Amino acid sequence: MPRNPRYDPLFEPVRIGPKVAKNRFFQVPHASGMTNAAPHARAAFRGMKAEGGWAAVCTGICSVHPSSDDNPFPYATLWDDCDIPAHQLMTDAVHAHGALAGVELWHGGAATANRSTRWPALSPSGVPWMATHTGFMTSARPRVMDAEDIRNVIRWHADAAVRAERAGFDLLYIYAGMGYLPYQFMLADYNRRTDAYGGSVRNRVRFTEELIDAVREATGGRCAVALRMSMQELRARPSDVAESEGHEVIGYLKDAPDLFDLKMDYSPTDCAVSRYTPEGSHEPVVDFVKTITDKPVVGVGRFTSPDTMVSMIRRGVLDFIGGARPSIADPFLPNKIDEGREADIRECIGCNICISSWHDGVWVRCTQNPTAGEEWRRGWHPEVVRRDSEGQVLVVGGGPAGLEAALTLGRRGYSVALAEAERDFGGRLRFESALPGLKAWNRVTEYRLGQLRQMANVSLYPESPLSARDVLDFGASHVVIATGGRWLPALYRDSELPGDLLDAPRVYTPTDLARGAEVEGPVAVFDYDNYYMGSAVAEAMAAKGHAVTYITPAGAAAAWGIMTNEQSLVHASFLKRGIGYRTLERVTGFDGETLALAQIFTGEARQIPARSLIIVGQRIGGSDLHADLQASDLAAAGIATLHLTGDANAPGAIAHAVYQGHRTARELGVPAAEVHVGRDIPWLGSNLRAAE
Repeated sequence: MPRNPRYDPLFEPVRIGPKVAKNRFFQVPHASGMTNAAPHARAAFRGMKAEGGWAAVCTGICSVHPSSDDNPFPYATLWDDCDIPAHQLMTDAVHAHGALAGVELWHGGAATANRSTRWPALSPSGVPWMATHTGFMTSARPRVMDAEDIRNVIRWHADAAVRAERAGFDLLYIYAGMGYLPYQFMLADYNRRTDAYGGSVRNRVRFTEELIDAVREATGGRCAVALRMSMQELRARPSDVAESEGHEVIGYLKDAPDLFDLKMDYSPTDCAVSRYTPEGSHEPVVDFVKTITDKPVVGVGRFTSPDTMVSMIRRGVLDFIGGARPSIADPFLPNKIDEGREADIRECIGCNICISSWHDGVWVRCTQNPTAGEEWRRGWHPEVVRRDSEGQVLVVGGGPAGLEAALTLGRRGYSVALAEAERDFGGRLRFESALPGLKAWNRVTEYRLGQLRQMANVSLYPESPLSARDVLDFGASHVVIATGGRWLPALYRDSELPGDLLDAPRVYTPTDLARGAEVEGPVAVFDYDNYYMGSAVAEAMAAKGHAVTYITPAGAAAAWGIMTNEQSLVHASFLKRGIGYRTLERVTGFDGETLALAQIFTGEARQIPARSLIIVGQRIGGSDLHADLQASDLAAAGIATLHLTGDANAPGAIAHAVYQGHRTARELGVPAAEVHVGRDIPWLGSNLRAAE
């Protein structure tokens, strides 16, 4: 199909210093979890985005020196020449599709613990980052940088820039955001110096200016130099000479870089979950920058709508549409818009499971795109599935796993029948996407149904509960069972294991709520699942007008939500909705009127009144249908293979269910010897002493 003319501005080339981007789609630096230790996986992951039409594709943070060590969190390095070949794999993969390759040169300063290299952390004034997330906590405190330290950091950036150019990078970033070293010089909270690098805003930007100049000089102006800046705090601070310190900083730096890349200061606002934050949320903070500088500006905001993207360009807010999460969910987003296939975009749902990957120190995951991180290891392409199969497959269960399995099997060429017991497809998402803030999550269902309904070899059967006899009589060659999991009303032991099932009046689980159970207030929600479900259920009960108390054995509400940037937003929502919460407690009993609690460490007994108790804790899989089929004569029915997948196999987040469904479909009918799983290895011979 031809491109819709109203999207033409998105495909205009834009000059970035000595380089030209072929369109306005810019994959900004973001973590992939693929360090120099996984160079082939990283190259394939980034190269896929270039293949999908992104004009610029950048790395995540890339340390310039061992004094910037973020272990155990994954990061790349350009410490010495031995790092160059690993990066060149990535730049070659990006250049193969006509895109520019960017590297985010990075020094974390006081925000790094240097756990592996054991260098003292550096900072402008010895001010540490006193993190409350245990993954970032450290007892080591930074040293105050002297004049030689400043010269060294500038030199390390210049040396890294030379290596970056040799590795093939076109865009070289200075990273003055998210609490990292150049940002620490800019912000008065970190910078209490009295020399030429401290005091006034003019002095505080000097370090960043010198980094930009050093990187440009080191590469002879052949590479474009980008400045990535956090604007949230600076925009909020008054200035004596401008509308804000943000305006003042941009005024001093307006001609320094070839590109401004704008972001927020804190992860919950920079990469906010869709649950609490709409598309384009950065605009009120960054909209002034293009009124001060003539240099191109890129920004993000979980852009998924082409109309929003065009609006950003036409209104002069941005020159480039930055994408991190949307580029993971659909690496081919630009090409689909260019080809008039906007309906085929696999839109980011803003769940932030991708960000949790970085916190976990693993390769990136995505709820919408199960191929993310598997491009090289398993050879999975997000748009291309080999059409090598014949025969009929019956998929039972139309939730996330069943929908994904049916879609992928259909693309492989099978004749697919998808049977769902309920009137509507979606499985668990029918309930979950109706919870407060989670409407965007229904894109998981909508995208797959939209694709399935276009496929002549796929038949959809809603309101079709099937027995084992029904399946055996259907005549399919292969059967996939994806009937989901269920929640149990299990208590929680002080050994941190699920306990006995609680048999008491008005005790519910999310499974009961999904089936339409009516709950009386006041309501207590006991959450030891620790992800989104417990807090979302509490919000849903408050929205119904119930008095709600949230209880958890963890130290905070939605404790695992720290991994997805939503924990702080959950607490803010609780305050707004009037939801009380009690931490470090477990439920020990309930009689329909009084809830018995125990402090998790001391066992101290406590009581609160409640009319209903909702337990969000243990989930189990399993399928009676699958068990019945296993006990049947499958061969006599012509069934060659039987598979259990998704939550019915092993409950987890939606991302886990989608991944399982996709893997089941990719490997169905393929001999085990032909299922390839690559093992990436690092480049050998790195000599850290060369970087000192």
